[in-house]
Amino acid sequence: MEKRLVTVGLVQMAMEESLEGNLKKAETMTAEAAAKGAKIVALPELFGSPYFCQIPSDPRAFASFAEPIPGPTTKRLSELSKKHQIVLVGGSIFEKASVGKHYNTACVFGPDGKTIGTYRKTHIPHDPAFYEQDYFTPGETGVRVFATPYGAIAVLICYDQWFPEAARLAALAGAEIIFYPTAIATSPTIAPVDAAIPEDWDNMWTAAQVGHAAANSVYIAAINRVGDEGEMHFWGGSFIADPGANMLVKGDDKEHVLIAECDLSYPKKMQEAWRFLSERRPEMYKGLTT
Repeated sequence: MEKRLVTVGLVQMAMEESLEGNLKKAETMTAEAAAKGAKIVALPELFGSPYFCQIPSDPRAFASFAEPIPGPTTKRLSELSKKHQIVLVGGSIFEKASVGKHYNTACVFGPDGKTIGTYRKTHIPHDPAFYEQDYFTPGETGVRVFATPYGAIAVLICYDQWFPEAARLAALAGAEIIFYPTAIATSPTIAPVDAAIPEDWDNMWTAAQVGHAAANSVYIAAINRVGDEGEMHFWGGSFIADPGANMLVKGDDKEHVLIAECDLSYPKKMQEAWRFLSERRPEMYKGLTT
């Protein structure tokens, strides 16, 4: 099978207070990724603002950061993808939808600037410092795979990372790369379930997603923010893992653009060789949906 090479860029950035400041930074770093050959570029979760879910429902966040889709941010991202002729995974946006509903929504733009599709975050956490159920309605789009000029991709968002069912659905629908825009951090307000059990969230977060790559024979691209916001330390650690669970690139806790070349013929080869998808027994999995 002939190789299908595509260069992927991840924008690991720290967020400013203003939407305009974050959009300008995203534009600059996306241009850097494109200049390095990236044909698909991805931004972090809720990249247009500080992570406002640190506190329970805050009317100021709804007033300041929520916006419709299409809206100001999607307009800028559309222009950005067209300018550099890339597929742009626009992180995610605090979407102000109809009938008072709000979603955490990812948009994918094509090289022509047109919206290829959207995905609304399915799994919504509600933990100390991550009070997202006060802000977001659980998404109803289901897992979607987008056919782009540079490959078949799926976008899942942050907390979706901990649910292997979502990654499996994306792989079954033909995704070659699954992108996970993310906002994950450590905070002194986040207590472990049992203080006697040490927790390494960076290690858990990385291991869970590399496991998705291996179990589904797909590429995984995880994009986290960096910097300190209130008590939260966003550690970055963005990465791209291949279907063999090899780490192609891994970020530190500083702002930078990560670049990796992916061979999109590799997922199909692995799936045919190991048959993790074709040897499933769905009739035995009824307990997953009851």
